[in-house]
Amino acid sequence: MRDIPAMVLNRRMDVLAWNKAATALLTDFGALPPAERNLIRLTFLDDAFRDLYADWPRAARECVAVLRMEAGRHPEDQALAVLVGELSVRDPDFRNWWGSHLVRGPRQLTKTYHHPVAGPLTLDVQQLSVDTQPDQRLVAYTAPPDSPSQEALRFLLQWSARSAAGAN
Repeated sequence: MRDIPAMVLNRRMDVLAWNKAATALLTDFGALPPAERNLIRLTFLDDAFRDLYADWPRAARECVAVLRMEAGRHPEDQALAVLVGELSVRDPDFRNWWGSHLVRGPRQLTKTYHHPVAGPLTLDVQQLSVDTQPDQRLVAYTAPPDSPSQEALRFLLQWSARSAAGAN
């Protein structure tokens, strides 16, 4: 999936694997310590990641609802409890939205990003289950065909490839 930003997440939204396109779109996960490779942690605690979202409150509430569903399905998950505790202490929005008890499973979404290189991107986010690993899902970001977002994503991936080649 070279031309489609994609990653594999577990039920806590830890980023387990990603491709170069996901790095170009979201962040360099490889540069982060493994404990910080978590989409919900980045969404709430990393200002640059937060700034990527055109509608941060909507995206953040969606993350909380998915995490709450997983907490209900896996109440014994101590790592999830630690993550919820950390975010509850460090971010008042998370604390407030966690307390609202909204629950939602992963689903197809459309998200709009304000990317510092590519500009505005409206992408469909597909979340596919991994049959052999029920607590994991593949997340892929695609743009509608022949759209400005498809052109912006193509530009971003080309820019990223040139930047990586120049760094070598």
